[in-house]
Amino acid sequence: MTATLHPTVERADLLIDLKRYEEARELLAGRLAEDPEDIRAWVKLARSHLFGDKEEGAKALEATDRALALDAEDTGALTIRAHALRASGRFPETEGVLREVIRLAPGHWHGYALLANWLWRIRMISSGQANGGTARREDMTAGLREADELVREAIRLGPEEVYAYEVALLIADMTGDRAAAEQWEGAILRIDPQHEEALTRRAKKAATAPGVKATEAATLYADALSSAPGSTLMQRGLDEASYRLLRGVRWLALLCLALSAAGIDLFATEGETQRELPLVLGQRLWDLVPMAAIWVLGALLRYRRLRAGIQVNLLSLIRRRTWPRIVLGQAAWAMLCALLITQIPWTQRTVPLVLFWAGVVPTVATMWFDRKKTG
Repeated sequence: MTATLHPTVERADLLIDLKRYEEARELLAGRLAEDPEDIRAWVKLARSHLFGDKEEGAKALEATDRALALDAEDTGALTIRAHALRASGRFPETEGVLREVIRLAPGHWHGYALLANWLWRIRMISSGQANGGTARREDMTAGLREADELVREAIRLGPEEVYAYEVALLIADMTGDRAAAEQWEGAILRIDPQHEEALTRRAKKAATAPGVKATEAATLYADALSSAPGSTLMQRGLDEASYRLLRGVRWLALLCLALSAAGIDLFATEGETQRELPLVLGQRLWDLVPMAAIWVLGALLRYRRLRAGIQVNLLSLIRRRTWPRIVLGQAAWAMLCALLITQIPWTQRTVPLVLFWAGVVPTVATMWFDRKKTG
């Protein structure tokens, strides 16, 4: 039995990390032909079947059987066997294997963390099988409590291991323990400041807090995305915040439409005489001033103050998604109606009234249900 990692096995392990599984298997097959008692080669072969292009639990189990026949107390082989059992649909059996890993290596953190991650799920499956397909809440609670004890031991043994904290964070979420979740989230970011999931959670929590404006939310997501540029979750959050910014544009257009209606006294007020139509050219041109001020202060200056990344994402969102274009189209239509009302020298208020409602109704009609639409 080989005690150290053979160079061929080491190369195969690197190939597995690079997702070049077939090449790794070829190397391992050659190595096992030379030395069928190389336990590490059997373990790496099982790993290549587990994490390959197509998960092959049966082949991985066969490889771990060969490894454990050489050394029944090899914790690496036992750990991979647990993964192989799960991949083969024999999830409940993994508990016994991982408890054996802990027994053989009580001072190593990984066995505790992996068992904690799986134990509460195993308890749910067992409870569901015993209760007609429905897991009992008390069984799930007991499983989570036991898993929490295991993961805390894993953290004690491996205080700088991110995976243990990830499991702890998941368990805290499942139990609804917000204080613990905050603690584990902070620990993850201390060890790995670019951890995608923890950054996403923190950014989402801050961005969705009551009173946070769309600009602030977009900035929070843009900051987090700069630390983990490949995060699809944070990109989705930035898209949602950017869409909130675009939705605000419609209110500017509706405000301009309201001003245009007020400019020609479109709706009669009791006790007051409506302006005589048509309005003089000077008055019609003056009506453009407050509209221009609304757009300069409410849109142009606001847009220019945004971070460059948010500006780019706004333009990208408009190109990529349908609803942002609909929102801008509604704002443009409302503004067109406002301009037609103020700039044409109407002699009657019938057509301006039609234009007003034509600008208001299509926009207001969608506002109540398009809040969550970014696609």
